[in-house]
Amino acid sequence: MIRFETSQGSFTVELFPAEAPQTVENFLRYVDESFFDGTLFHRVVPGFVIQGGGLTSDMRPKRTHEPVRNESDNGLKNLRGTLSMARTSDIHSATSQFFVNLADNDFLDHRAGQHGYAVFGRVSSGMDVIDRIAAVRRGRRQGYDDAPLEDVVITSARRVDEA
Repeated sequence: MIRFETSQGSFTVELFPAEAPQTVENFLRYVDESFFDGTLFHRVVPGFVIQGGGLTSDMRPKRTHEPVRNESDNGLKNLRGTLSMARTSDIHSATSQFFVNLADNDFLDHRAGQHGYAVFGRVSSGMDVIDRIAAVRRGRRQGYDDAPLEDVVITSARRVDEA
């Protein structure tokens, strides 16, 4: 379990290491390095996703580790409240950025002939905080569309004992 403290409140995430072992290992490496501390939720699209985990308060990318292999074929679906790895059009390009699905986004799932976005966890408590983040004012900011106009900061992300 990972507890995220943000400028909008806290939420807890359950990870799925059996289904997405490399993705979870990669994510926990960033957590254990306190990498997410001070990063932003820099993309907010109501009814779709909130994305964060890679940009500093000045909207610059943090240096990351090598990308992880895409595990979108793990059978997990991009349902409301699940966490998935963000990536570019390069299927195996995910590093630190992740998103929380605000709706059931089945078009992001793996299917024959299409690599999807790897689901590796779900929000187990604090979905109200996720929805609060989804409701912030947003616009174009430093080259990013759908960016919060006021910083939504991840102040910390730490492992916690299961409750």
